Amino acid sequence: MDELNFPPPLRLALAGLGTVGVGVLELIEVNRGIIEARAGRRLEVVAVSAREAGRDRGIDISGHAFEADMTRLAQREDVDVVIEAVGGVDGPALALARAALSAGKGFITANKAMIAHHGLELAELAAISGAPLTFEAAVAGGIPVIKGLREGAAANAIERVTGILNGTCNFILSTMEATGTDFAEALAEAQAKGYAEADPAFDIDGVDAAHKLAILAAIAFGARVDFPAVGTSGIREVRAADIAQARQLGFVIRLVGVADCSVGELLQRVRPCLVPLTHPLAHVTGATNAVVAEGNFAGRLLFQGAGAGAGPTASAIVADLIDIARGQAGPPFSLPVHALQPMAPADPGNRIGRDYIRFTVADRTGVLAEITAAMRDAGVSIESLIQHGRAAEDGGEVLVAMVTHEGPERCVARALELLDGSPNLTAAPLVLPILRD
Repeated sequence: MDELNFPPPLRLALAGLGTVGVGVLELIEVNRGIIEARAGRRLEVVAVSAREAGRDRGIDISGHAFEADMTRLAQREDVDVVIEAVGGVDGPALALARAALSAGKGFITANKAMIAHHGLELAELAAISGAPLTFEAAVAGGIPVIKGLREGAAANAIERVTGILNGTCNFILSTMEATGTDFAEALAEAQAKGYAEADPAFDIDGVDAAHKLAILAAIAFGARVDFPAVGTSGIREVRAADIAQARQLGFVIRLVGVADCSVGELLQRVRPCLVPLTHPLAHVTGATNAVVAEGNFAGRLLFQGAGAGAGPTASAIVADLIDIARGQAGPPFSLPVHALQPMAPADPGNRIGRDYIRFTVADRTGVLAEITAAMRDAGVSIESLIQHGRAAEDGGEVLVAMVTHEGPERCVARALELLDGSPNLTAAPLVLPILRD
């Protein structure tokens, strides 16, 4: 573009100089030529904020003004867009988001927890001030799944979104699958490789994936974000024996988020599932994310790639920055905020499907008869049943695994209620839905 006709620079402020924040600064510098050519204007980093000003981060920030209080970034008259790379459901990150949008400044974030809990409020502030709000990096790192749903599939009615949304869990489960190790050992390996935090609860209990699913559901279905309605369970109880049994049955186990509004109500759920080998998600291994969206005209769409890390996350943030520079950000959740609909949560008991159920029981006569009687009385039809004994030094426990015929989920729940408190069960049963191909 001719220098004389080059528009004024887009002036940026960055909150957070951790791995992601530094990645954003490095990406802008390394790829400045191509980024500015695609943005149609220059990018100027005006100010930054972090907990410590003088810490060595491997990048020179001396050319940028430093604000110890990140909310002051939103008050600067020389800032057009604020990028938040701090994290946290509320606190300073939310205060910064509110201040920036209220001041009419563009706001870019990778903070899925904040968007899942406060996204509707922030979208309303953006609508009032006319400021762009973008968060491509909040879901699946560098995979452009939000843009894919909001723009590429904009002409479709999306009926279902299914995804592997947490790389830590996927690494653990695929490691268990490849090596035969149990959960604790695979988790330790994930921590050693930097895929899992010292306290991994946020990941392994499914909360991180649930935040992302709530955001995807809102975009896919034009719904108001409803994180509390996401049914969530993690992978702590999955054993190596379950992985092996799934393999024998022609499945793999993955932590899967499912959002479905095909019956007019919104089902949002994150659970470990048995995934058929014919399903695209079955072949997603390691710390990779993948999302499958099903449109009524486009059919099945697959988005797959690195779901975390400085490079992929910074890539998504700067892609949002280019959209804002072009004036092409669009509504945060695909529809204008006033058009987003509150959708009634679906009753999961109405779900019709097949399940894998694993019981850990005492090795004594009559146990199997008790289990099958509870299934019969609850109206659950058993397709197959396998019993595996354990060594005497392990307590003589027996693993009983079954696959049900298709039926209402409430029947399985009723069968487990009938078995609750049985002295024959030595651990809580594990129920894994079988994902439809």
